[in-house]
Amino acid sequence: MKNQFLSQSVNFGGQTIQGPLQLPGGQPIDNIGTLVSRVLQFLLPLAGVVLLFVFIWGGYDFMMSQGNPEQVKNARAKITTGLIGFVILILSYFIVRLLATIFGLPSGII
Repeated sequence: MKNQFLSQSVNFGGQTIQGPLQLPGGQPIDNIGTLVSRVLQFLLPLAGVVLLFVFIWGGYDFMMSQGNPEQVKNARAKITTGLIGFVILILSYFIVRLLATIFGLPSGII
């Protein structure tokens, strides 16, 4: 019997509902590497969208500061935070790729 990390099918009233972490072909997730790979497919694009909104927010605050030094400082801090987040996002992607190669996980990760 294989261990499954998450229940990916639920029978309710005679109808089977499949979960989002199901592998193509309906195979269950049976190891932690596959689970991490599947979850990161959702998290990295979501982090990119959040990063875009941080840049837009910082840019809007910068335009609306009207030269007020305190508001300009706050807007620059938001933009700097966004840039740091962007660097962390890129580094996390490459670290995951490196670990996948080191541990021999499938090349389909991310």
